[in-house]
Amino acid sequence: MSTTTTNGKSDEACQSQSKETVKDAGRTASPTCLSACNSDLPDIIFTIDFAAQKHKDQRRKDPDKTPYINHPIGVANILIQEGGVEDLEVIQAAVLHDTVEDTDTTFEELEEAFGKSVTNIVREVTDNKLLSKEERKELQIKNASHKSHQAKLVKMADKIYNLRDLNRALPEGWDEKRRHEYFVWAQKVCCQIYDANEALATCLQKLFTEFFGK
Repeated sequence: MSTTTTNGKSDEACQSQSKETVKDAGRTASPTCLSACNSDLPDIIFTIDFAAQKHKDQRRKDPDKTPYINHPIGVANILIQEGGVEDLEVIQAAVLHDTVEDTDTTFEELEEAFGKSVTNIVREVTDNKLLSKEERKELQIKNASHKSHQAKLVKMADKIYNLRDLNRALPEGWDEKRRHEYFVWAQKVCCQIYDANEALATCLQKLFTEFFGK
C-alpha cells in the first residue's frame, strides 16, 4: 500500500456505495480491497484498536447516540471503498484524525505509535481547540487548499461522512438552519480540494447539489 489512487466511479455507483457506507460504516471490505490491503491488515487493525480505546467513552450526537468510533472507521472506509485510496498512512490517519482534537491523545503519543508521516497528516486536519468555533471554521476555509494531498483526502472523506450523517438526521440541538449553514461552510472548504480525488469530489458535489436543490 504505497500509493494513493483514484477511480472513475459513476454517480450511480457513488450513490449506491453512499447508502451502504451510511448503513454500516464498519462493514467488511470487498474481496478486491482485502486482497490489496491484506499485507497492511495488522497495521490497520492496530490503528483501529488504538482509536477505539481513545474514543471508548464517546458517542456521536445523532439521535441514536452511536459509538464515536463508527465515525473514524467510516471515514477510512470511504477512502478505501469510494476513493480507491490504498495509501496505508492516509487510512491510518483517517482512523486517528479526531484522537488529538477530541481525546487526551498527544501528537507525541501518535508519533511514537505510528511514526512521523501519519502524525503529520493528523496534525494537518486537527483544529486548535483554543480558538473559537467560528475561528476554527474560518481557518479550515482559509487553509484547505494549502494542505498536503494526503490531508486533503482525509478531509474529503470526513466531510462526506458528516454530510451523510446530517442527511440522515439532525444531531441533538440542531435545527434546519444550522444544517444548512454546515452545508454552506463545508462546500466552501471542499471546493478547494476537489483536485485531490475525482471519485470523492464527485460524491461531495452530488451531496451539495442534492441538498441545495431541495
